[in-house]
Amino acid sequence: MKTNRLLTRRDCLNRLGTIGAALVALDMPHAQVVAAAARGLASSSRPASGRLKVLARHVFEAPLIDTHEHLVEEKDRLKGPGPGRISCDDWALLFSHYLNSDLLVAGMPKADVDKFLSADADPETKWQLLAPYWPAVKNTGYGQAVRIAIRELYGVEDLSATSISKLQAGYEKTRRPGFYHRILRQYAGIESCQVNHLGQEPFRQSDMPELLMQDLSIVGMFAGPNIGQYAPATGIDVKTLSDWHRVINWWFDRYSKHAVAVKSQQAYARDIDYARVPPEKAEPVFDRVLRKERVRAEERKLLEDHLFWHAVDQATAHNLPVKLHTGYYAGHNSMPLSRLRHNAGSAAELCRLSPDTRFVFMHICYPYYEEILAVAKQWTNAHVDMCWSWIINPVAAKEYLKKHILTAPINKLLPFGGDYIPVEPVLGHAIIARRGIAQALSELVEERWLTLADAVELVNPILNGNARQLFQLSKKAQSLRTAKPAQ
Repeated sequence: MKTNRLLTRRDCLNRLGTIGAALVALDMPHAQVVAAAARGLASSSRPASGRLKVLARHVFEAPLIDTHEHLVEEKDRLKGPGPGRISCDDWALLFSHYLNSDLLVAGMPKADVDKFLSADADPETKWQLLAPYWPAVKNTGYGQAVRIAIRELYGVEDLSATSISKLQAGYEKTRRPGFYHRILRQYAGIESCQVNHLGQEPFRQSDMPELLMQDLSIVGMFAGPNIGQYAPATGIDVKTLSDWHRVINWWFDRYSKHAVAVKSQQAYARDIDYARVPPEKAEPVFDRVLRKERVRAEERKLLEDHLFWHAVDQATAHNLPVKLHTGYYAGHNSMPLSRLRHNAGSAAELCRLSPDTRFVFMHICYPYYEEILAVAKQWTNAHVDMCWSWIINPVAAKEYLKKHILTAPINKLLPFGGDYIPVEPVLGHAIIARRGIAQALSELVEERWLTLADAVELVNPILNGNARQLFQLSKKAQSLRTAKPAQ
């Protein structure tokens, strides 16, 4: 059954009164994102309360710091499909990250998903492949992020056989030089993103360094370790463990001034229970790895644990926060949920072992977010990043935010990271997050846990202040302005 037509932007702004008037008066650069909030509130079955209107205005006007993305460089997107870039260059690309997993779980055959995301099928054929499964996934967080992006960027309200040509035309019109800046800054109101580059090199110099700030990836420093990719740039011939230490140190010495944090996603392969292992216990294992001899799992853990702490200690010495994946896995049919249960306990132990390190535990450790909230309340050096969580489970993310506000210091919270490879769904995710933040604050006021003044006072620290302080963003921006341009 076809859904009712949504209100126009002007209708929505008029309906919301204070928000609409503010937009007209301020000519906000990210008016699109506020209009999207207006639609979401105006089309609700229950009229928006006065407090929700006030809070929505503050939340949707505030600049947003995005603390986690995997965005490819715009220049690489514009080159089209190719190794290390994107699989296709049409409207289906918006479905290629996260929503593709929902499609597979919903029963779409892998061969059809592969064809849907390939550069070989035409846009109309792609709709025919998607259509049988679209009703099953369009209301998930992954689905809604894409639907919102399509609506806001291309003016397409509903996916259907008749709207695909408009969708494809909108995609082609939008995907032009400068579209990252337009989508992130002008549409989504995002001040800056922090990008964890997924290529082999630990640090990627961006063409837009103040918009796409970069993490220094440390996972290859201890997982493997990845000598073939990390050592050549340093000119160090790795023959001993101390040589590898020097390689790690080289990357920190060269790039810590420009990186905003370090990042590891090794929780996909093991728990984050890293023990402090002295070099004399790790060196025999490292020597065998160099000789490409087989090592037992427990021996490999000794080496990984030792090298993890060497990298983390370097990060701490260079005043870089340490971002660690926790909780839910991307993909499908691969998540060992029993192991994930231990992430929060292991996170607490990391905080104990290195009290001077500022740890950022990502994705609210979903679905074990009560446990990671306890870590944030207990440990002075623990921070929780809500990146990805708004599209994994929007309701759980809203509940986590409410609980965090009433449980742990608010400066321990980072509210948003789109966590996407393609840029377009970041807009949809940002709108979902802002809407959830406004709803969470409004509910806390309605439930009399906060006054309206308390809630308004929290908006800027949550959306931008905490990240600016934790990652020293003003200092990093100044450093990046004088950095050598990316090659």
